Amino acid sequence: MHSTLSSSSRLTTASNSLAGTGAGRAVAVVSATAFIAVCAHISVPLPFTPVPLTMQDLAVLLVGLALGPVDGFAALALYLAEGAAGMPVFNPQNMGGAAHLMGPTGGYLMAYPLVAAIAGWGARSIKLGNTFARAVTACLLASIVLFAFGATWLAQYTHMGAMTAFRMAVLPFIPGNLFKVAAASGIFTSLRRWRRQ
Repeated sequence: MHSTLSSSSRLTTASNSLAGTGAGRAVAVVSATAFIAVCAHISVPLPFTPVPLTMQDLAVLLVGLALGPVDGFAALALYLAEGAAGMPVFNPQNMGGAAHLMGPTGGYLMAYPLVAAIAGWGARSIKLGNTFARAVTACLLASIVLFAFGATWLAQYTHMGAMTAFRMAVLPFIPGNLFKVAAASGIFTSLRRWRRQ
């Protein structure tokens, strides 16, 4: 039993050391783009809006929380570059490549690097009593930015009014977003607890 605990401790220490190196950070950033791409393909089109229901924003929040503001921003910037280059990383409901960035959901996509950075910064800087509360608050702030970008872009893209854009780009997604905020924060809190062991 002692040997198992000792091995686990050594493994955690080694993984923490690797994460702190340039190579480790690069691997984490590239791996994060693959994780976001997988979550982007978990997508359900909705009949009343051009914005599909997807797990992509959960991945963006979790990447920001886990990697921090700088590496989180870098991961999402790389993700957008991959998509613009034609790699199949965006959700399959809309156009691929750079055209996807210019489509009705382009505002959400363009916001992703900032969303990840806000989540990562807030989870480390907001003064609250515990990790979960900091992560939830950070994710809520990041989600406000995400919805603001998404709704504003959609309004401009379709020439619709602000309230119509709100009903199509924000309101239907609030319940799911609250679930994703809680899930991302819970996973992040568990990872932090595991790394301290």
